[in-house]
Amino acid sequence: MAEMNVMWSPSALDDVESIAEYIARDSVEIASIFVGKIFDVTDRLQKFPLSGRVIPEIRESVCREIIFGAYRIMNRIVQEEVWITGVMHGARDWKIE
Repeated sequence: MAEMNVMWSPSALDDVESIAEYIARDSVEIASIFVGKIFDVTDRLQKFPLSGRVIPEIRESVCREIIFGAYRIMNRIVQEEVWITGVMHGARDWKIE
């Protein structure tokens, strides 16, 4: 499989920003480290787009997630791209409407 481009949806970037703002209430440094690690974790999708597990709520092989600490990093494979579609806390109740 050829290397894929990792793309971030605006809503996923908003998710990361919101999480970082929350963490920054206690430590700006930890928030910065968290954001860097989120991007590091998703970089592996360039070479390994099938990393992680199929999102249980969706059950489609192209809809996957990487568990990073307490967070779910959701992505979708679309042709030659892996789109990061959301980053959310694992305890959050998430259902498809």
